Parts: sequence; structure tokens; C-alpha cells
Amino acid sequence: MTHKILISRQLIDLSVPVLTLDGKVAKEIKLPAVFSYPVRKDLIKRAFHSALTARIQPQGRDPLAGKRRVGESWGINHSVARVPRLDNGRAVFAPMTRGGRLAHPPRTEKVIHEEINKKERIRALASAIAATASRELVKERGHIYKADVLPIIVIDELESVRQASEAKRILMNLGVWDDVLRAYERRRIRAGKGKMRGRKHVVPKSVLIVHHSLNPPALKAFRNFPGVDIISVDILGVMHLAPGGVPGRLTVFTESALKKLSEKFEVMSYE
Repeated sequence: MTHKILISRQLIDLSVPVLTLDGKVAKEIKLPAVFSYPVRKDLIKRAFHSALTARIQPQGRDPLAGKRRVGESWGINHSVARVPRLDNGRAVFAPMTRGGRLAHPPRTEKVIHEEINKKERIRALASAIAATASRELVKERGHIYKADVLPIIVIDELESVRQASEAKRILMNLGVWDDVLRAYERRRIRAGKGKMRGRKHVVPKSVLIVHHSLNPPALKAFRNFPGVDIISVDILGVMHLAPGGVPGRLTVFTESALKKLSEKFEVMSYE
């Protein structure tokens, strides 16, 4: 599916080097026109919030929870509160009693997902892709890299890597291994009760690797590095390119993924 996008400025003709797995320049290619799209931080944040809230499952409570005990108020002149009670004097049913109902329980009718228009979502994705080529935005996110030109483009042999040791060597040759170490050093235990609910550790986001194959061998080679994500260009979204709604993630594209990206977005300028 091709998305058509109009921008009111001249398209930038930018050439970037294609690197080998050793970090050497193999050739130069032109970046797709989508990288000329203006970075709209407001759209990116809105699209991220929409994608994030879409993952939240609505929750509710049993309508009869806390109401299964038959109690009756004793009325006045008994020196006790006028709440429903059992015959033995135990208070039931009321919100402040033990085992009573909740005053304002969660309801499944609550609208959690913040929807977004289709055109806004497409423009937010194009904007997040363009932000990966901005050195200022990548620096603002705190990424550490040695590359002279962003985004980093690598030959398709990257997808054939099978061992983590080889993957580490490639990241070092590309000049992004320091960013993986940054994510490793900043791992920490989450504050609050979230650490009791299956999300004990917080790991910062590091390098994003975008490939074009369905299930390449490199998926297992790169996925265990802290903060490193490897994703197909077909399911690339704002949540991958702008974690937390902040654009400018350090991204590595394979050559075929970049070609597929240019086919996916058709950008036209007008005066």
C-alpha cells in the first residue's frame, strides 16, 4: 500500500553512504523523499499516545462484587453506625466496610483508546521516519554514535547474521556499540509496585534495526542486546521510531528496507 503525502516545500536531494558489515563505504544512494518531510512533534506524540492506549485492555468488576451478603441496618438508638449489618453485628455491603463493594469501581465502558485520523497517523509515521535523519533530534534523545551521516544504511547481508558475537562486531564497526553500552549501564529496577507485576527492570531504548525480510536470522542475533530492537519495515510504527513520543531514535536501515520505504511513501511537493 502506497501512502501519498504532500509537503509545501522543496524536496531535499540527500545522498548517504551504504556501509558494509566492516563499516566501510560500499556505495552511495539517495534517501527516499519521505526523509524530506517536516518533523511534526505534535503529530508524533498524538500518534504514539493513540498506539499506546490501543494496547490497554479494558477492565471492569463483577456487578455483584461486595453485594452478596444480606444485611440490614439496625436503625438508630443502637450506638452503632447505620450501615447494613448481619445478625452478629458485622457491617457489610457499604464501601467502607470489610468485604464491601467499591464506591467507584473500574468500568468496561470507559473510553481508554484515543483514536487518531488515518491521515494524521500516516503523516506522523512519515515525520518520525524523517526525524531519524536529524542529528540534532538523535542527540537530544541521548544516543551515542560515531557515524557522520544519519540514518545509517547497511548492505542486506546484515540480515544473514546468526551469532550474537558477530552482531556485536558489526555494531562496533558501525559506530553504535557505545549506545548499546549506554542502555546496559542505565538498566535499573523500576520504582513502585510495577516490579511486582512482571515489569521489574527498566531498560532504555538503544539502536533500532529495520530490515525487509519476514523472519531473518539476524532477529535472534540482535534481540538480546539491551535496548536494541529489530523490526520489519512492513510493521514499522511510531512506537518503534519515537519511543515515549520523542522522535529521533538512532536507526539502522538495510538497503532493501530503504528501497521498500521509498515504495511505501509517495511524497510530492507544491508551491
